[in-house]
Amino acid sequence: MAMNQSALVKLVLSFIGLCITAYILGPPLYWHFKEGLAAVTHSSSSSSCSPCLCDCSSQPLLSLPQGFSNASFADCAKRDPEVSEDTEKNFVDLLTEELKLRDAEASENHRRADMALLEAKKMTSQYQKEADKCNSGMETCEEAREKAEAALVAQKKMTAMWEARARQRGWKEGVARSNVQSQGNVESI
Repeated sequence: MAMNQSALVKLVLSFIGLCITAYILGPPLYWHFKEGLAAVTHSSSSSSCSPCLCDCSSQPLLSLPQGFSNASFADCAKRDPEVSEDTEKNFVDLLTEELKLRDAEASENHRRADMALLEAKKMTSQYQKEADKCNSGMETCEEAREKAEAALVAQKKMTAMWEARARQRGWKEGVARSNVQSQGNVESI
């Protein structure tokens, strides 16, 4: 019985695999077959066409080796009498509508680009104002630093001059501190 079940499972799996393969490969094969059939039908029906009447000898567009007929492109540009006025009108209408749509799309893109450019200009202006403020602040700061540095140099010179005078008159650094402390004690009493 186990052998029977495994054979049945193999048969079912094989059938499922065959169905999946047919599902995947069926449509492309069907369309290839249909195109091949249409090509065969078209080639057999086109052989019964009457030959084209073209006067290509007056102005040859292509020079072909002897034995080949000249295929004129000028005849293709001529108006085909089988094409009706309605078909041409519909074609022109479709082209006009397509041009209008593309023009509207181009206008919209141009408008968006102009808006983005305007926004970028606003942001640039704002950043430039901030940069100008920053530069002005930096210049002010630099001027104040230079003035403070000059004042410090002048103060150091003044201090050095007074210290030199004091030393000339007998001032000593250690003695001055003890005198200042003793004067502070006398004043507090």
